[in-house]
Amino acid sequence: MSWEKSPEQGYPHTWAAPNPLCKRSPGGFLGGREKEEPGGDAIGELGKELPCPSPRSPECSSAAPGGKWPVGRAGVRAGLGVGTGLGRMSLGSLGASGGSSAPSPAAGAPCSPPDADEGEPFTTYFDSKIPIPEDETHSCFSFRKLWAFTGPGFLMSIAYLDPGNIESDLQSGAVAGFKLLWVLMLATIIGLLLQRLAARLGVVTGLHLAEVCHRQYQKFPRIILWLMVELAIIGSDMQEVIGSAIAINLLSVGKIPLWGGVLITIADTFVFLFLDKYGLRKLEAFFGLLITIMALTFGYEYITVKPNQEKLLQGLFIPYCRDCGTPQLEQAVGIVGAVIMPHNMYLHSALVKSRQVNRADKREVREANKYFFIESCIALFVSFIINIFVVTVFAEAFFNKTNADVYQVCANSSSPHSSLFPNNNQTLEVDIYKGGVVLGCYFGPAALYIWAIGILAAGQSSTMTGTYSGQFVMEGFLNLRWSRFARVLLTRSIAVTPTLFVAIFQDVEHLTGMNDFLNVLMSLQLPFALIPVLTFTSLPSVMHDFANGLFWRVAGGLLILLICAINMYFVVAYVMALNHLGLYIGAAVLSVVYLSFVAYLTWLCLIALGASFLACGNTGRLGFAARPELFLLGHVDSNTSVTR
Repeated sequence: MSWEKSPEQGYPHTWAAPNPLCKRSPGGFLGGREKEEPGGDAIGELGKELPCPSPRSPECSSAAPGGKWPVGRAGVRAGLGVGTGLGRMSLGSLGASGGSSAPSPAAGAPCSPPDADEGEPFTTYFDSKIPIPEDETHSCFSFRKLWAFTGPGFLMSIAYLDPGNIESDLQSGAVAGFKLLWVLMLATIIGLLLQRLAARLGVVTGLHLAEVCHRQYQKFPRIILWLMVELAIIGSDMQEVIGSAIAINLLSVGKIPLWGGVLITIADTFVFLFLDKYGLRKLEAFFGLLITIMALTFGYEYITVKPNQEKLLQGLFIPYCRDCGTPQLEQAVGIVGAVIMPHNMYLHSALVKSRQVNRADKREVREANKYFFIESCIALFVSFIINIFVVTVFAEAFFNKTNADVYQVCANSSSPHSSLFPNNNQTLEVDIYKGGVVLGCYFGPAALYIWAIGILAAGQSSTMTGTYSGQFVMEGFLNLRWSRFARVLLTRSIAVTPTLFVAIFQDVEHLTGMNDFLNVLMSLQLPFALIPVLTFTSLPSVMHDFANGLFWRVAGGLLILLICAINMYFVVAYVMALNHLGLYIGAAVLSVVYLSFVAYLTWLCLIALGASFLACGNTGRLGFAARPELFLLGHVDSNTSVTR
């Protein structure tokens, strides 16, 4: 059996050697999907059996006697899975099968790809893979293997350290002191469990979340889903780019305006994004350097302020919030919304594809899932410690402080920023800009500049990972075949253009209101990442042996329901604070459309979780793919696996 190019090398699906039984229309392939001819099927003729290459081959391990297996509409609607669960059946068959799945071969005899000489081969963003060494001396756990798998989790963890999260941390400390540290820890743990689902999807199927959505959902809901995720990426990118611009403004003592900082951030992002041309490991090392800079700078602030360790431990392990009111409750909700980012699910499911894993081997797939989860635990623990540094610094130094308190200290230290704080008794309100100024007033200029360096590292690293997210999402949902530079330029332009307009027309000292709006925007987009990832990881036809069990289905559903409910509370509280009838009416109309689409995705998810009675017979006409197709992914990496 000879295998053609893997998805990372040339085509969006895995293709086997040409088979004469495959029917192909004169038009050939369109968007990676087989065109049908009258009387034919997307894979083979209806009712026909495709011969396996060899009765002993892995492809025939689950085939019917005689080394043949049925292909066609009847076979697919019966719920054919794929070998190790690494293939794919469209959700349209759920209406007939109730989501059940029966084993089937990992690969039959799919049609051959387009000729290689039709143009330059298309490559996904990571066009090289890192080999995994074999360690015979350590069967259960190997540090060599863990090191080989280390990288994607740390890139994913940067979303937990972006300027939006840093601002949420410092506001949490200033508003509630140490009382909400347990909320931060709980949100990080929930985020870890959800990231696990995204990583498993990428490892098992060889497709990231956007690609799976492209292949499973109908065109109209797929486009809506893409637009919603793009909104989330734009909102996150605005926070990240503006965070970097604020850091540059602080480091230049105000000489570089906000829009100048935005342009600098855009320019150096383009430069850094091409570091992977020198090797994926060097790119991951660069991200590791930026995380180290954040740990050192915010750790310096922690050592300088010397927070009360007893209060820190109480806040972490005792879930209470004594004497807390509406501001503290809204801040707790804001922490959850800032930590769990919708586009990060799409990012993580794509990053795990950068390792060589033979998905025809269940042991290797199971091993990859294990090491990626361990690496994610380590990465999110590091990000959690950095977040604790920020919360406790502002909890110790600025909790219950008033504007007058800060004004007097800044005036006495001859700070040029003392005018930022009115001389009144209102509670101090801070953001990442004012936070740096306050640290400079209380602990000297070194604290201000070191804070700015940390914010710059956070903004620059999260801007780069945000760009990766944008590329994966656009490539997956739209099946783009553009050159690398064109893809970078398009995704950057979509995300950065609104940011540049805000930077030109908004003052650096009055960005808190915009940040609240962006947090609301991203909170609204969470269902469009969490629901699909739970849907697809629960489908035996997609994940087979690695599909979510009953515990993960129930726990995942409850966690997503909790997260979405918390974020809806945050959105409602924000809208109610606007105090404008016209805005109320507009929000009510939009909420009907929004909730309808969320209900639609939830309905599909419940069917995938096993509630087949909701399928109402035929889901194909209600939004799933009208005709089920079987994409054979079982051996997607077998041709690139290294000898161990």
